[in-house]
Amino acid sequence: MLTFIIQLIGGFLLLVWAADRLVAGASATARNLGVSPLIIGLVIVGFGTSAPELVVSGVASVRNNAGLAVGNAIGSNIANMGLILGLTAIVYPLRLESSTLKREYPLLLLIMLTCLFMALNLEYTRLEGVMLLGGLFAMVAWLVRLGTRRPATDPYAQELEKEIPTDIPTRVAVFWLLISLVALPAASHFLVEGAIGIARIWGVSDIVIGLTVVAFGTSLPELATALTSAVRREDDLAVGNIIGSNMFNLLGVLGIAATIRPIAVEPVFITRDFPVMLLLTGLMFLMASDFRGPGRIGRGAGVVLLVIFVSYQVMVIAGAVGADPAA
Repeated sequence: MLTFIIQLIGGFLLLVWAADRLVAGASATARNLGVSPLIIGLVIVGFGTSAPELVVSGVASVRNNAGLAVGNAIGSNIANMGLILGLTAIVYPLRLESSTLKREYPLLLLIMLTCLFMALNLEYTRLEGVMLLGGLFAMVAWLVRLGTRRPATDPYAQELEKEIPTDIPTRVAVFWLLISLVALPAASHFLVEGAIGIARIWGVSDIVIGLTVVAFGTSLPELATALTSAVRREDDLAVGNIIGSNMFNLLGVLGIAATIRPIAVEPVFITRDFPVMLLLTGLMFLMASDFRGPGRIGRGAGVVLLVIFVSYQVMVIAGAVGADPAA
């Protein structure tokens, strides 16, 4: 048991470090090559913060642990909105000004409903995985187009540009990029090994571990980014990273996993996990909308999101214990 715990914790730590180096190396390399800061922020940073989920789910699918892959994708989205956005709003109430963010909400909802529709037959086929990856590339193209047309005065654009490192030489940036590309799969291998081992000892499915422990661990980069952005009063960036990460998770994580190996979907994903994810998405939209003035996610709203997340975690764990008396 101790070995699996060490593998899990070590994998998490290495994963967070590698994701940070990936974002720094890729962003600095792109900037030094003359790529637009807005495109770097929208695309490269979005990929970088979702890299842990993408790689972990790919490794899990290769190892035929599909439940861990799906649980990681959905669980990470729930953690992003319930835990991360909730904690961030409690630390510093968020006020949203960017009109672009509000255009991304309908796209996020459309992606979620599409993934739910695909899961109704209790399987993500290889074809559906390819379709999701196609949607990912289409979304990236849309983000690039959006970045080229975004007004320089847009608050989100200004916050994105400030986050891109300007003092990293190209050689150093490429070095960190290459190191991170080696470290990410290695960290994911250790994490998946530890998660599977703990699940077997506890007598629970890899779905439960994916929805709870692994989802929390792979969401740590988003948590660090959101809290840092909130402290710096970069409100739009804090929420924008969460929306972007959620879209990358569903299209990229599920797409990669299903393309590698068709995924059997447990009914509980449809009856419990998808509804919670959609509920949090709807609440986030209502809280950030400007029906009664500027969009604002205050401390009270943050508490509501956090309570929903904690209640969901309790429901998942209680369901796992109830399903297996030996656990």
